[in-house]
Amino acid sequence: MITTPVALLVLISAAMHATWNCGLKTSPDRLLDTVGMTLAGSLLAACALPFVPPPAPASLPWMGLTVLVHIGYFLFLVESYRHADLSIAYPLMRGMAPLLVAATAPLMGEALTPGLLAGVVLIGVGIMLPAWLGLLRGTVSQAGVGFACANAFIIATYTLSDGHGVRLSGSALSYTLWLYFLNAWAILAIAWWQRGHAVVAHLRRRWAIALTGALLSLGAYGIVLWAMTVAPIPAVAALRESSVIIAALLGTLLLKEMMGRWRIAGALLVALGAAAIRWG
Repeated sequence: MITTPVALLVLISAAMHATWNCGLKTSPDRLLDTVGMTLAGSLLAACALPFVPPPAPASLPWMGLTVLVHIGYFLFLVESYRHADLSIAYPLMRGMAPLLVAATAPLMGEALTPGLLAGVVLIGVGIMLPAWLGLLRGTVSQAGVGFACANAFIIATYTLSDGHGVRLSGSALSYTLWLYFLNAWAILAIAWWQRGHAVVAHLRRRWAIALTGALLSLGAYGIVLWAMTVAPIPAVAALRESSVIIAALLGTLLLKEMMGRWRIAGALLVALGAAAIRWG
């Protein structure tokens, strides 16, 4: 069960996460803005690393796995937003992940109460329903759905990896900072290989946006990693996905995407699922 303070912090994290994803969706160059955000996050983490103890050695294999799969996460994120609306791609990516986490949780020693399981299912159904209906009706890109579904598996992988790594680290703050310090370099190398010196010119123009995105991303991720040390991983993973409500509103109000009754129904199911997790 998640206590009220932890639940509120996870919801704040969800809002921060949806906000930076909305910014990325509107970007004129999503790959290079992703590089800018991760690089800014790495530099912020580097400034703080001298003031925190190193994570325990037992957590390092899990951290390494997360850094590796994050490469795929960022690349698939860029492609998902290239082919699909924010209010479709974001919910689908974030919606499948808690179902996958919940399915593997018993193998990792996590208990699933009836209320928690009901909440995970409600959130998953509420998030995926609009995307699948849109796909059946031909109003949603198959490529966008494909990239979003693939990214859901990646999200589930690093959620489980981080959940166990942060518990072994001895310090959620230290684990988060080291993870963010290491995250940027592979995606920077890929962008440099593809775009060369255009990377530098882009970062000079949009450094303030990169810094804002990094602060939102770092804060959101750090809160979730800390929450995983004091609450069940499936519960934290599922409650965090209430960010889809915010993403749907941002997509409708700011990006002028068509929400429709099915997206509203999906958001209501997400809210019911979050309540079931809170009281489960």
